[in-house]
Amino acid sequence: MRNLTLLTDLYQLTMGQGYFNEGKHEQRAVFDVFFRPNRMITYSVAAGMEQAADYLENLHFDESDIAYLRSLGMFTEPYLSYLSRLRFTGDVRAVREGEIVFPYEPILTVSAPMLEAQLVETALLTFINHQTLIASKAAKICAAAGGGVMEFGLRRAQGADAGVYGARAAIIGGCVGTSNVYAGKLFQVPVSGTMAHSWVMNFPSELEAFRAYARSFPDNCLLLVDTYDTLRSGVPNAIRVFRELREQGFEPKGIRLDSGDLAYLSKKARKMLDEAGFQDAIICASGDLDETLIRSLKAQGACIDTWGVGTKLITSADMPALGGVYKLAAVYEDGSEIPKIKLSDTTEKITNPGVKEVYRIYDAATDKAVADYIVRAGEFVDETKPLTIFHPVDTWKRMTIEHFRLRDLREDLFRGGQRVAPVRSLSEIAEYRRREQSRFWEEYLRQDMPHIYKVDLSTELYNLKQSLVEEFGSR
Repeated sequence: MRNLTLLTDLYQLTMGQGYFNEGKHEQRAVFDVFFRPNRMITYSVAAGMEQAADYLENLHFDESDIAYLRSLGMFTEPYLSYLSRLRFTGDVRAVREGEIVFPYEPILTVSAPMLEAQLVETALLTFINHQTLIASKAAKICAAAGGGVMEFGLRRAQGADAGVYGARAAIIGGCVGTSNVYAGKLFQVPVSGTMAHSWVMNFPSELEAFRAYARSFPDNCLLLVDTYDTLRSGVPNAIRVFRELREQGFEPKGIRLDSGDLAYLSKKARKMLDEAGFQDAIICASGDLDETLIRSLKAQGACIDTWGVGTKLITSADMPALGGVYKLAAVYEDGSEIPKIKLSDTTEKITNPGVKEVYRIYDAATDKAVADYIVRAGEFVDETKPLTIFHPVDTWKRMTIEHFRLRDLREDLFRGGQRVAPVRSLSEIAEYRRREQSRFWEEYLRQDMPHIYKVDLSTELYNLKQSLVEEFGSR
């Protein structure tokens, strides 16, 4: 496992020096990870927690790290000596990977000595921001396709790690496989892929290229038919090879379209394949696809069974950054919690103070999610009585829920520096995402003009926030 302790911004280390000098480095602090609304965000799929946990578990400065920091000429020897012994000793609560999450709610909370809690900010955001972004994009693409999406983005990813962990996140979001062989091995997920145009171009004719491929893979023959002319050459040659395969006792897998008018070409190709007796041959489409184009193709009646999505998935092309943040929520003095708040002229950027918990409220009759409810840690919510919730800014917007049940949205990931949450397989995480996503009304998850899902504060938390706004605002 790589030691990523130096995967941090310099100011985390300079603040650490300051905390150390001021004797505040071991003061208990609580930080929340959350993200703010964006015009592209309807909902998000939480991911990256496993890599965050691996990082925390392995947190340490080795000799070369300390030597490098010493070479910068910025840090004192007592501080460097302290860093050389540092390990993560804190507590972490986080949503499960695959959880459907919304703006403002803390999806991960670190409670640890100040220097530790501050140091890990950058790396935690790196893991969670990236994978949550890609898992969310994949979920929206897969919802548009109705399934059968393969992640094909490695060559367009912003670096090897982005390609590998982007593939992992894409599987969490609903993709059924990846072209990334390394990710397939690392995460034990299906890999897929057949040929490129260069294969077809490397033979004297398209027909000879198809026959050669069929000889190598007779029981898994899927042919790329758009190198020269899809309907006049590619599909007819594929059908010819498919007939030869059938005579040998094999059934072809299908064809792939990578360019042109995919709606028109897929409908024509489907007709040609069916008339030739290959009704079970699938049509796979690829080529700069995203959820918007896939929805359009399906609306046009495109005969496409599976989708290979690359660039716009692995880079989340329409929203290239999630914008998750890591904010101080509280410190402890003599064992007592001191809530902290960040103020802003922009109301939406004012943070929610104090140690908090997050509950999901489900309608008792339908078992569908109604709202998320952020409360102060230890606050009791009576499930036997009607609950009135209100908008955290426009407080006149209220709703009373008569019959409901609550679910704690987070679990313990670390206690006292020890990892306590189970390590789950990628297939388990993907199934969890699928199951939880199905418990939301479609109106909340649609891409166009979605109904805004409610994330509200309890009265106790709201009052605390208002009192701190007034206190610090008056200064």
